[in-house]
Amino acid sequence: MAGILDSVDQRTQLVGENRLEILMFRLAGRQLFAINVFKVQEVLQMPKLTLMPQRHRFVCGVIHLRGQTLPVIDLSQAIGMRPIVPDERSTIIVTEYNRSIQAFLVGGVDRILNLTWESILPPPGGAGRHHYLTAITKVDDQLVEIIDVEKVLAEIVPYDTRISSDRLADPLLEKARGREVLLVDDSSVALSQLRDTLSQLGIKMHVATDGLKALNMLKAWADTGQVMTDKLLMIFTDAEMPEMDGYRLTTEIRLDARLRDLYVVLHTSLSGSFNDAMVKKVGCDNFLSKFQPDKLVDVIRERLTLDEQ
Repeated sequence: MAGILDSVDQRTQLVGENRLEILMFRLAGRQLFAINVFKVQEVLQMPKLTLMPQRHRFVCGVIHLRGQTLPVIDLSQAIGMRPIVPDERSTIIVTEYNRSIQAFLVGGVDRILNLTWESILPPPGGAGRHHYLTAITKVDDQLVEIIDVEKVLAEIVPYDTRISSDRLADPLLEKARGREVLLVDDSSVALSQLRDTLSQLGIKMHVATDGLKALNMLKAWADTGQVMTDKLLMIFTDAEMPEMDGYRLTTEIRLDARLRDLYVVLHTSLSGSFNDAMVKKVGCDNFLSKFQPDKLVDVIRERLTLDEQ
């Protein structure tokens, strides 16, 4: 699988075009799954696996790769399917989420495919592994299930949503109390983290689970004559969502005279070197990697400072 990933420049060409590339793979069965290529660093055969005492039941062990020690997570078992037994022929996908790098044990990699977000749909309701999906799509009449990796990782290492006491003591944050923000994300884990953190500041929250729902919500408010910068302190939007991604949402906001001055923060688990290019291209006001409560407060403080000027 050498050369499976494009360069940063090529990958950022998708930004703002409402397109994504997915890496498709199988776990313990014939069903196809996928994750966004943006999150993938490399795909390779498993290096020597070292077992660890008292490891999480979804963690097979650790590997040493390019000077780093990485956990190897059995993705099949983590989403409620039967475990994959690792051996020297096993395939792993090395990924970066929220500034952490980990490897996922998979049954085998299929291919990379370029799609539009319009072809990506929310997952059906129900039990089982559907709780671990953010979206579904069809490729060659075959269902492909896109995994909510943030949820998988949160169950292995829970995220801390508490704001430090020195941040909370900042008197400027009192100006955020009672203000409204819009949260746009298809991940229940990410929305829960945002709610838990922002509630400590007394902020009122509106929620949309994809960019299209958010855009329709914003336009409906604007249609009533509300001044949107008075109504909303800011918008936090994920990058990857069904129907319309966060880049396209930001582009649409900037194209609407009633919405264009809204303060938009790209709030994403992507933390690679292409983030600055993404933010600049679509016109976001700020960028924040997920699951950093103190940095979330810093971004809110930056927004409040603008009102002071």
